[in-house]
Amino acid sequence: MTDSTYGPGAGASPSGLAARRRRRRWLRYAGVATAVVVLAAGGAGWAVYQKLDGNITEDTDAAAELARYEKERPTPLVHDAQNILLIGSDTRTGRGNRKYGRDLGTQRSDTTILLHLAADRQSATAVSLPRDLMVHIPSCRRPDGSRTRAQFAQFNWAFEFGGTACTIRTVEKLTNIRVDHHMVVDFAGFKDMVDAVDGVQVCLKEPVDDSAAKLRLPAGRQTLNGEQALGFVRARKSLGNGSDTERMDRQQEFLGALVNKVRSNDVLLNPVKLYPVLDAATSSLTTDPGIASLRGLYELVRGLRNIPTERVQFLTVPRRSYTYDANRDELVEPAADELFTRLRQDEPVQVTRARPDASAASTTSNSDESAYESGDDGGEYEEEDGEWSDGKPDDPTHTPSPAPTFRGNTAAGSTCT
Repeated sequence: MTDSTYGPGAGASPSGLAARRRRRRWLRYAGVATAVVVLAAGGAGWAVYQKLDGNITEDTDAAAELARYEKERPTPLVHDAQNILLIGSDTRTGRGNRKYGRDLGTQRSDTTILLHLAADRQSATAVSLPRDLMVHIPSCRRPDGSRTRAQFAQFNWAFEFGGTACTIRTVEKLTNIRVDHHMVVDFAGFKDMVDAVDGVQVCLKEPVDDSAAKLRLPAGRQTLNGEQALGFVRARKSLGNGSDTERMDRQQEFLGALVNKVRSNDVLLNPVKLYPVLDAATSSLTTDPGIASLRGLYELVRGLRNIPTERVQFLTVPRRSYTYDANRDELVEPAADELFTRLRQDEPVQVTRARPDASAASTTSNSDESAYESGDDGGEYEEEDGEWSDGKPDDPTHTPSPAPTFRGNTAAGSTCT
């Protein structure tokens, strides 16, 4: 057996070995660089997540107070349906809020909306509750630990008396609807949200000149920044007939336009624009512990982006001037009870813009209306022998009537044309 000596083959020359070593070093360096980039991106992503997650203020005081009254609270009837109470606080404390008035050590709910998300997430209904609505406010715990007496008073006093927990208990007693979550936002937070989407477009039929709201705008199509938007939704005396109902209508139209802007591809698909929106939204929120995190908020709203804009509805609870004080409101029955029942049972609610010749469901004053129709024929509910009837003769073949229609509008109707 002879020794065999293998000569250098292809690539085995000194120059070939050097080339292989260089390739291995390059691959090692590339791998390290890739790992660094991935870790950096992950770290940045985690930092952003932590930043946004930490922005949200958790309302543990309200949660503790509500837990004390768990036995008296309504029972949810439909699994997966959600009811969220949205509260706009008029507090003058906090960043940028002092310029809107004196801080008297109190705060009231400037705007309150009960948002119902259908269990199938195919519709969302936002119901405005007038701040001057006369309601039964339960005994509530004040910030100093003392308690108020139960009383019949205007709705926004509940927030002043006992904050979010008192407002939620008042709404639940009024509607018999379980409030699953709540969110509170102040003036600064609202402005930040509007600025984060680069303004929201509205259409003005007439010029606006309101010194109290610090708002001067020409007629026509206008894109409002945060400060202008706040004046627009808060103005009362200089716009329309000066009624709070008309102001709520204006707030609803603006929110519909804001929904359209946020849902547009220009925002949701652009990380550069999406981050400030998320930052503004989370920074402005005080919520219950159940949604006081990005994960909680995501779980709540992940199905909402699939709701057609025409199924995002806004309306005001049927109301009229209070019998004993024209500057206060009271519910119109049975319209209000019908609305609350349908929301509680997760049944469809239809809204339509009020027609100029539409019949009001009740007597109105100060140009306020609360249109409420049964079905599509516009017939009003009327009392007959102690029961409520649609005015049609009994029919053994009668089928359930269509969902009653309430005056309001949809996000689809909030765009300028």
